[in-house]
Amino acid sequence: MEKEVQNNTLLKAKGIGSVKIADDVVAKIAALAALEIDGVSEMAGGYTSENIDKAGPKNIQKSSKIFLNEGKVRVDMSILMDYSYNIPATSKQVQDKVKSSIESMTGLSVTDVNVRIAGIKMPD
Repeated sequence: MEKEVQNNTLLKAKGIGSVKIADDVVAKIAALAALEIDGVSEMAGGYTSENIDKAGPKNIQKSSKIFLNEGKVRVDMSILMDYSYNIPATSKQVQDKVKSSIESMTGLSVTDVNVRIAGIKMPD
């Protein structure tokens, strides 16, 4: 049964102790990775790479939700895209970047990155 992660993700204990990663850290990694892609203007909730550090754990999970099932991670995220970008191509780039960022930074295995386009940002 899949459950939304609410606490910490325990990595395998190695050496002299264990390593726990706060779940909002994984969510923030996902959000920052998505924001690196051209065409992604912000996360749902108005978070950009400039202001995401001010987002608390509950706020960041409005745009990036992390689910854990038997040591595997699923990410559900909502983004706003800039007008004129190809939605399928940009979404694929987001999925690839989020997956590789989480896996390389945490060692966790990402099975799915589900992207919801919550809106389109028009040029100023």
